[in-house]
Amino acid sequence: MAQAPKLAATELDRTSSRTIGHYDRRAEIFWRDTRDHDVSQNIQALLQAIAGTPPFRILDFGCGPGRDLIAFKELGHEPIGLDGAARFAAMARDHSGCEVWHQDFLKLELPAEYFDGIFANASLFHVPSQELPRVLRELGATLIPGGVLFSSNPRGDNQEGWQGERYGSYHDWDSWKTLVTAAGFTEIHHYYRPPGLPRDQQPWIASVWRKAV
Repeated sequence: MAQAPKLAATELDRTSSRTIGHYDRRAEIFWRDTRDHDVSQNIQALLQAIAGTPPFRILDFGCGPGRDLIAFKELGHEPIGLDGAARFAAMARDHSGCEVWHQDFLKLELPAEYFDGIFANASLFHVPSQELPRVLRELGATLIPGGVLFSSNPRGDNQEGWQGERYGSYHDWDSWKTLVTAAGFTEIHHYYRPPGLPRDQQPWIASVWRKAV
């Protein structure tokens, strides 16, 4: 997998349709394999950074079958899910009882200044790097002033491309920081996961960001 050339519109559409198709076909397997994953560290990293009085309105960006929607709801917050896979969106509604929007990450329609926080756990890496500046700005626009973005992505060496049926962009920390800062966010902090392991055994990088007030 190497650095990708600029993608034409039809190729961008294919990164979404093929990746989404993979998840739609494997929705039940994905739910079985991930429903018990512990991402409480990430959930708390987002919630602790949000100013104001709860409950908070949270966009679970790439909510999958709804595991984290359930967690946010049980904590007393007001989560809304978003996913490009129709099967995931339906499962998330059934599992969580929350509102879930079926939207392609590259074709977002989000309300302005609506959410206190965005939880993008293992989702933004599916956005081709050439589209990330726009998508990050759109996420910023749907946050209230001072709102918080959490992201967790597999880290890499700024390469992107296909892994099987899924498209991914794998940034190192400096590249990711540059992209998110350029979109109007200020870093709160970042860390590597899973916790307590040597860095070469921590394939995920998590970061917390604040939108300008």
